[in-house]
Amino acid sequence: MTAKPIKILLVDDDPDDVLLTTEELKAAPFQSDLSIVHDGVEAMAYLRREGEHSQAPRPDVVLLDLNMPRKNGREVLAEIRETPDLQDILVVVLTTSLADRDMIKAGVFRAHYINKPVMAHELLNVLNEPGEFFATTAKPRRRGKGKA
Repeated sequence: MTAKPIKILLVDDDPDDVLLTTEELKAAPFQSDLSIVHDGVEAMAYLRREGEHSQAPRPDVVLLDLNMPRKNGREVLAEIRETPDLQDILVVVLTTSLADRDMIKAGVFRAHYINKPVMAHELLNVLNEPGEFFATTAKPRRRGKGKA
């Protein structure tokens, strides 16, 4: 039986970070369907299925950069947690910031925190942790099979 891919929304404005994350997900021991948006306004439009994102799949996981234009990751995280239809989405905050306030804020809004660059094994640890994500949603795949 083949596990269904994890639907991941990557919200990041830095092309280098997007490339690195994409490459890490290709090497990850699980299948993923990756969608990418480049700022917080677009992220909320995607999550609410507005405009060009009206047919967007609901992500299982949001990988969220904190420092972005138009609407930053802190604002997006707060909006996700304040929106009943989005509250149960797993959010992983991605940032280069080591500021305590960012980590505290992520904890207040029930998000996990990973420093950039994203490493597949760190993401796997997060996915294995809350509510046994892989036990209920997806199963790890063997390295080299599937695609990101």
